[in-house]
Amino acid sequence: MATFINEPSHTFNEYLLIPGYTPITCRSEKVSLKTPLVKYRRGSEEPAISMNIPMVSAIMQSVSGDRLAVALATEGGVSFIYGSQSVADEAAMVKRAKTYKAGFVRSDSNLSPDHTLHDVLELKERTGHSTIAVTEDGTAEGKLVGVVTSRDYRVSRMELSEKVSTFMTPFDKLVWAREGITLKEANDVIWEHKLNSLPIIDENGRLCYFVFRKDYESHKQNPNELLDSHKRYIVGAGINTRDYEERVPALLEAGADVLCIDSSEGHTDWQRFTLAWIREHYGDTVKVGAGNVVDAAGFRFLAECGADFVKVGIGGGSICITRETKGIGRGQATALIDVCAERDRYFAETGVYVPVCSDGGIVYDHHIALALAMGADFVMLGRYFARFDESPTDKVNIGGTYYKEYWGEGSARARNWQRYDMGGDKKLSFVEGVDSYVPYAGSLKDNVAVTLSKVRHTMCNCGAMSIPEFQEKAVLQLVSATTIVEGGAHDVIQKDTSPTIK
Repeated sequence: MATFINEPSHTFNEYLLIPGYTPITCRSEKVSLKTPLVKYRRGSEEPAISMNIPMVSAIMQSVSGDRLAVALATEGGVSFIYGSQSVADEAAMVKRAKTYKAGFVRSDSNLSPDHTLHDVLELKERTGHSTIAVTEDGTAEGKLVGVVTSRDYRVSRMELSEKVSTFMTPFDKLVWAREGITLKEANDVIWEHKLNSLPIIDENGRLCYFVFRKDYESHKQNPNELLDSHKRYIVGAGINTRDYEERVPALLEAGADVLCIDSSEGHTDWQRFTLAWIREHYGDTVKVGAGNVVDAAGFRFLAECGADFVKVGIGGGSICITRETKGIGRGQATALIDVCAERDRYFAETGVYVPVCSDGGIVYDHHIALALAMGADFVMLGRYFARFDESPTDKVNIGGTYYKEYWGEGSARARNWQRYDMGGDKKLSFVEGVDSYVPYAGSLKDNVAVTLSKVRHTMCNCGAMSIPEFQEKAVLQLVSATTIVEGGAHDVIQKDTSPTIK
């Protein structure tokens, strides 16, 4: 007979934190959000990788490309570049992020001289960028022949069919610099010539980067940026349980600092085989997370298999329909509490601390604080990051409102069969995710700053100055459905109806 758990599983929204004593020394700007990303042994060592903020991005086509990897590492977190692409393409993304130079931006708005004003306007609408590189072949690495900015055209006085070559600022009138220039030297040129941007080209005239005036101050204000020993950004990458013998070496060669098995279900032989192969060939030098699981047994299994961190969550993502498709999953709060209790037991028994990542179920910013209070060391976010400029999807205008595309790895669009692989045919037999839109929210930097400000203030309300102290002092209580309604604005007519969901 089946085993029945008659207690209901719960979501984050069913819990509230009880505020505690807040001393005068507990100020939000002094709260530390540093947290371990990978396992370590009690007393004898520091984690090989720690993060300065408890946020990582989901291993998804619509979320984690190289631009987001750089943006998130700049803020102190880690992005896991998606693995549902060819080995070569994923390795190239990792390499671009690892070789990125702060302040030197690879152009992702490019046209050829034969494109038209219509193409310029369409590209600007899609990317939001007003500076467009014009190269011979229209690629980011092509020979630079000109630049188009909003000062180069007037829509009211020009035909949409007019070619870019007729109104661009041609190369011979551009101020440019040669590859190898330092950021300080590039900014000196920008200020001397009163420029908004400076193209950087190689010895063959091919475009390498842009340096922008608007980035000057921001690059002086990144105290949390997450760097390796060579002052490069920390970058993660997703792998699967099929082609790891080929993919893992390629990603390591490209410079990936940490890997994560991307799977809908982690309590399987397939993950055990993958972890065993990595340990056999690389020992503990390669850091790799595993998951997803929703109970103590799943955590214990992956910890004993050698996982460096364990992801928790099945069916709680906003684009995931695993629960309604297969009837598999667990309320995210209950799953997290159960797994974190087992994590603590494992630590007490072995002296090895295996960090827990809460993946899915985050709807509001305060849910991040709840996840941390329940024991998570960090959270993995998909929808949250998909809304930003740096995600790899297109920005679209629907009814006068801007959105970003967002689709699940189990959707018909992604067709990431490896993520749902159980050793059968190499195909996605049925979908477990949807294709959707999320409201466009602007830059990652601005949004992350607001979100983490809320988390820090919540921690101060509980008298905590660090995540471990928060987990020790937090008092959480289940709330009734009526209390949930009471928690929002009610019985009033609101003047400001702007969305508060993050």
